[in-house]
Amino acid sequence: MKIGISTATFFLKELTEDSFSVIQRCGGETCEVFLTTYTEYEPSFGDMLAQRKGALDVYSVHALNTNFEPQLFNAAERTRGDAERIFRKVLSVGNKLGARVYTFHGLSRLKKGTVFDRKAVGLRMRELGRIASEYGVTLCLENVHWATFNAPEFYRDMKEYSSGCGCVLDIKQARQSGYDWREYLDVMGDTLKNVHVSDVDTCGNIAMVGKGVFPFGELVERLEDIGYGGPLIIEQYAKNYSDYGEIAQSVEYLKNLVGGKKKC
Repeated sequence: MKIGISTATFFLKELTEDSFSVIQRCGGETCEVFLTTYTEYEPSFGDMLAQRKGALDVYSVHALNTNFEPQLFNAAERTRGDAERIFRKVLSVGNKLGARVYTFHGLSRLKKGTVFDRKAVGLRMRELGRIASEYGVTLCLENVHWATFNAPEFYRDMKEYSSGCGCVLDIKQARQSGYDWREYLDVMGDTLKNVHVSDVDTCGNIAMVGKGVFPFGELVERLEDIGYGGPLIIEQYAKNYSDYGEIAQSVEYLKNLVGGKKKC
């Protein structure tokens, strides 16, 4: 199980293209590239990223989903078509970087009590997943408290319609949704392709990995039990740390945990 870092961890501290060298200095073995705006979806930017990443493995790609992802489900053909063109641009960048996974949010829950038709969402996910497969990428829906997959039961009822797609577990988002991360893992099963990690302190505040109370030992054991073959991607906010040495410590903590099966 490789240990990686999301470039989102350096948002407002490093430009996306400058994050690769920092990830390598911090000991990251792989990464998720978070493309933050339309400029970064362009082919020329993808070419530059592919050159700048060097030997660093890029496991997954992520877009600023509110730019276009909700409109991939829009009933208007013209609106949906425009969103698909942007979607393909992101996939093309991912392909250039060698990404195998697209971390996807999809629809946004903008209104209180929003309800999505799980079958309709699943069938559209399957269509989008087929597009992603053209670029060698698996479309994976992430559990996010304000987006499509906010509750475990949503994915449980949807996944039968979204064949060919996978999912992403974000333990921070699980907590923010008000559910235990284990409940998400139970419904994800072998469709799990990516895991985003951060830590939490005793007051419920986000902490750097290895500095809080989250049971990472149990997480690793459960992931091994279901045969998970992807990485653990550290995804923190820039305000969670004061220097890159703290990120390096988190990487080392997870490497020791995975390598030594340490309980914690």
